[in-house]
Amino acid sequence: MSQSPSSATTPVSGPPVSLDPLGEILHLLQLTGTFYCVPELSAPWGIAVPDLDRQLVLIAVTEGGCRVDLGNAEELVLSAGQLLLLPHGRPVDLRDAPGSALTPLFDIPAIRHSPHFETMVHGGGGAVTRMTCGVLRVDHAAADRLVSLLPNAILLDSFKPRAGDWVNQTLTYLAEEAREPRPGGETVLTRLTDILVVQAIRAWLDSTGDQATGWLAAMRDPKIGRALQAFHQAPRFGWSVGGLATVAGMSRSAFAARFKHLTGEGVMQYAGRWRMRLAQTELQRTSRPIAEIAAQAGYESEAAFSRAFKKVTGRTPGSMRKGNIRE
Repeated sequence: MSQSPSSATTPVSGPPVSLDPLGEILHLLQLTGTFYCVPELSAPWGIAVPDLDRQLVLIAVTEGGCRVDLGNAEELVLSAGQLLLLPHGRPVDLRDAPGSALTPLFDIPAIRHSPHFETMVHGGGGAVTRMTCGVLRVDHAAADRLVSLLPNAILLDSFKPRAGDWVNQTLTYLAEEAREPRPGGETVLTRLTDILVVQAIRAWLDSTGDQATGWLAAMRDPKIGRALQAFHQAPRFGWSVGGLATVAGMSRSAFAARFKHLTGEGVMQYAGRWRMRLAQTELQRTSRPIAEIAAQAGYESEAAFSRAFKKVTGRTPGSMRKGNIRE
């Protein structure tokens, strides 16, 4: 008979938790840069950015400006000192001006400096726009849950007082590195890009304010957030409702009711879904045997794991690994 981790005995002591569960989630972002590009674009120019499979896209304008067509008649105009985070990797069109012809991104010649970094010169020879762009993904289920809640676009304006002078200084530094590459320049560009992504998400979190219900509200709740953080840090512990209630400093019944009110699901239902998200990541990004992943998720039987996995994700573990269409 298979056993879920949720039915095991709760450990006497779990990992330490902080007073800032959302800050811990940002720490777990674990951004992995899949593609960085520093384009030099001269008017007229236009770039059609394709669907990038739910990856985060950062566009930091360091000189000139551009128009970003997000679809559905939504357009943003960026100037130097502004950056845009597109959290879900949806197709967008970039132009210097309305009506400029579009060229598919991957049809534009570029100079590849490493497997993940390139520079590009494109356009008609007019006014110049320079940008630093990054395509990144997150490698942790908690951070992935946060990213799923983000809006289609987050604009960070270095000229706004809350952004702080350091954002403008960072963009200036990016521009200098892009113009005159030096030893280690790629590392500098990629690390600064990662920092700017985190700052954009922090800015959005600051703007959301307190919410009555939902995952963010649960993470911000002093007691429920503490229990969630403990679970996220060690999801394969044998957590029970009572064990997590103890972490939260609440009675079992009060904790279960408060948890469901905020998240919309029961404690063990949440735990099961979360473990399946971790298993999904393992299937997509490692070559570990499915039986081993099933055992790590708490299932003695691979068949039982497969049934539970398909119930949560809509796909079998095998199809998830192969990247097949939904079964």
